[in-house]
Amino acid sequence: MNFVGKSRVSSADHANFNRARRGIAGSRKLHYPWQTSSDTRFAWNLQRFAAEDEGRTEDATETKIRKAREEGKVAKSQDITAAVVLLLPVVMIAFLAASIWQTLVEMIRFYFAQSMTLDPITGGQVLAGTFYQYMARLLVPVLAVAFLAAAAANLLQVGILFTLKPIIPDFKRIVPKFGQWIKRSLFSTEAVFNILKQMVKVVILAIVAWLNISGEWIHLVNTIHVSFALATDLLFRLALNIIVQSAVVMLLLAVPDYLFQRFQHRESLKMSLQEVKEERKQQEGDPLIRSRLRERMREILRRNMMQNVPKADVIITNPTHYAIGLQWDASTMTAPLVIAKGQDLIAQRIKEIAAQAGVPMVENKPLARALYAAVEVGDQIPQEYWELVSRILAEIYRLNGRASDDRQASGAVS
Repeated sequence: MNFVGKSRVSSADHANFNRARRGIAGSRKLHYPWQTSSDTRFAWNLQRFAAEDEGRTEDATETKIRKAREEGKVAKSQDITAAVVLLLPVVMIAFLAASIWQTLVEMIRFYFAQSMTLDPITGGQVLAGTFYQYMARLLVPVLAVAFLAAAAANLLQVGILFTLKPIIPDFKRIVPKFGQWIKRSLFSTEAVFNILKQMVKVVILAIVAWLNISGEWIHLVNTIHVSFALATDLLFRLALNIIVQSAVVMLLLAVPDYLFQRFQHRESLKMSLQEVKEERKQQEGDPLIRSRLRERMREILRRNMMQNVPKADVIITNPTHYAIGLQWDASTMTAPLVIAKGQDLIAQRIKEIAAQAGVPMVENKPLARALYAAVEVGDQIPQEYWELVSRILAEIYRLNGRASDDRQASGAVS
């Protein structure tokens, strides 16, 4: 059986493993994808946050995040929605200003003309129908833009989400928890952030209004000397500038608010160690049952291991007391697998079957003893034995005249 296998796996795995097989990685420590770093010099101290104070020190699992999303609990900033809903309709009003003004003038002229000729008893229905038509022409474009702006703002923040759980009555909320409400509203990080956010908003919006009004102060004072149309145009432009600039400022201020809401959402979903254990137990089953299933599987493998000996790539021997059969398949394994192992009489039987099947046997006393003690049948060998086993297999392939084929296969998957 070819050690490299026929399927494609990660090039980093095969590159590292092939270097070990060729014996050029002996002086360097290989890094495998399953290794984890133990460097905690830059670990973030999370004990300063409320979730940790409550014993919830673990990040939320994917299952809890998904359940929270199904219940409508997502990170969302209302300030972003409010700013977008204010900005886009105002821009739409500015774009349609001429049409809106023309419609208003037309409506006023129509009602003035009808007031002189229309029958006050029978003409009410006509006036009402005309009024609705004018209001539709004035409001529908702006309201449509506002609706689309609100939908887009929410869609960009939370994606596509439809759930009715947030509006389902919950009788547990009938009796409010005043202590928790006061603590959250007045003495929490969220309360302090909201107060500071509102203060910054008021100050910045006041500055925006003052800058615009002060820049037009002379023209505002002189409006008493100009026509009604010019005064109206000045006031409209001034109000439009203030509203647009304020909306832009609110949108910029909403970005840190959204980041804070995401942080608060992650903190609210944090779990205690016990909750993580309970969730894992529900998903994977009771650990005791899983250990019994693994033991049962090992018993089946041990019972059938004599039939698996011919499938081994190599038998590591003691040579008389231990025999370990190893197999490698790149399509299903990340490391060589122990498919047979035995001591004394069982070891002799394994060697007899291997000899009949033509499976190579290599004498290595320390490795045989170590693998026999550390690995059960059906388990992969530990990482510290990768380099030594790869060299043994490389030597076996070389002696069997398979080195060239092996190099070609290694190059294909690297």
